[in-house]
Amino acid sequence: MAQDVAYVRKEMQAQQPAPKKEGTAIQWLRSNLFATPKDAVLTVIAIIFLVWAVPPIVEWLFINAAWTGTDRAACATIAQGGVKPDGWSGACWAFIGNKMDQIIFGRYPDAELWRPILVGAVFTILLIPMLMPKAPYKAWNAFLLFLALPFVSFFILYGGVFGLPVVDTSDWGGLMVTLILSYFAIAVSLPFGILLALGRRSRLPVVRTLCIMFIEVVRGVPLITILFMASVMLPLFLPEGMTINKFLRAIVGVSLFISAYMAEVIRGGLQAMPKGQFEGAASLGLGYWQTTRLVILPQAIKLVIPSIVNQFISIFKDTSLVSIIGMFDLLGIIKFNFTDSTWASPVTPITGLLFAGFVFWVFCFGMSRYSNFMERHLDTGHRS
Repeated sequence: MAQDVAYVRKEMQAQQPAPKKEGTAIQWLRSNLFATPKDAVLTVIAIIFLVWAVPPIVEWLFINAAWTGTDRAACATIAQGGVKPDGWSGACWAFIGNKMDQIIFGRYPDAELWRPILVGAVFTILLIPMLMPKAPYKAWNAFLLFLALPFVSFFILYGGVFGLPVVDTSDWGGLMVTLILSYFAIAVSLPFGILLALGRRSRLPVVRTLCIMFIEVVRGVPLITILFMASVMLPLFLPEGMTINKFLRAIVGVSLFISAYMAEVIRGGLQAMPKGQFEGAASLGLGYWQTTRLVILPQAIKLVIPSIVNQFISIFKDTSLVSIIGMFDLLGIIKFNFTDSTWASPVTPITGLLFAGFVFWVFCFGMSRYSNFMERHLDTGHRS
C-alpha cells in the first residue's frame, strides 16, 4: 500500500498548451530582457545609461575628432595655439595616423620595414592553419611556426647575414615588440610548464625538488623583479667582455616567469584526472610516457583551457612592464611620443591611451573567443 506523503502529487496536472516558438523579436525581448519585473527594471536602467553615455562618447571619438593634420595645431583650440574653435574637444586621430609607423615598428629604419612586414606575413600564414582544427599537416605546421620561424625571423629582423644591415634590438619597439615577447612567452611556457608540472609530480626526489624550487621561487617574485634582475644584475655575473642582448634577456625572463605559472595550471589539470584513467592505461600495458602523452595530458589540458588562455592574456598585457628596462612596447612607444612637442595638446595623451587600450582589447578578446571556440570544439562533457 502506497504511503501518503505530502510531496507526492495526488492529482494529474491539467494539460498545458504547447510552448510558443521564440522566433520573433518581440518574443526574444520578452524572454531575455523583460522576463521578470526585476529584469524589466534593470533593462530600463541600462537603456537610460546607454542613452546618457553613448552619444557623448561617439561625438568625442568620431564626430568632433581631428582626423587629419601635420602637427598639434590640428588638435588644439585657437586659445591653445591651434585651429579648432574655443571649447572644442575631440579625439586626435591625426596624431595616431602620423605616428603609426612608430606605434607598429618602433624606431626600425624606414628603408628596412619590409623585413618585419615579411616576418609578420609569414607568421600570419603559419598561424591561421594552426588555429583551424581540421587543417592538415599539423606537425609540420607546428614545426615551422614554433621552431623554424623564431630562428629565421631573428636573422631577418636583426640582420648581419645575407647582406642584410644590422638593426639593433634597441631600435625595435611598438606592437612588434609586444607580439614578439608574447609569442616567445606563449611558445616556450606551454611545453616548459608541462615538463615542470610533470616534474613536480615525479617520484624522483631530485627532479621533484628542483621543479618545486623553480616554481615557488619564480612565483614568489613579481615580473618586474625578474626583468630587473635580467637587465641589471645578470651582466654583473657574466665574465668580463661577455654580453647578452638585453632584448634576449627580457624574452628569457618573461618566458621563465610565465612557465612557472603555467606549470601550476597544468598541475591542476593533472590532479583533476580520475584514478581510473591511470588504471585503465596500466591495464592496456602502457608505460609512463605513453600514459602521460596519449591518455592523461590530452584530457588534463582540455580541462584547463580557460586557465591557460588566462595566462596567455595576462602575459600579453604584462609585456608593457619591459618599459622599466628601457624597452618600448606598444604602450611604451605611445607614451614616449607624448613628449613630442610637435603633437603636444590636451587631447593627445587621452587619444593615445584609448588607442593602446583598443589594440590590447582586440588581441585579448580574440584569444578569449578562440578559447571558447576550442572548448566547444573539444566538448569534453565537463562543462556545465
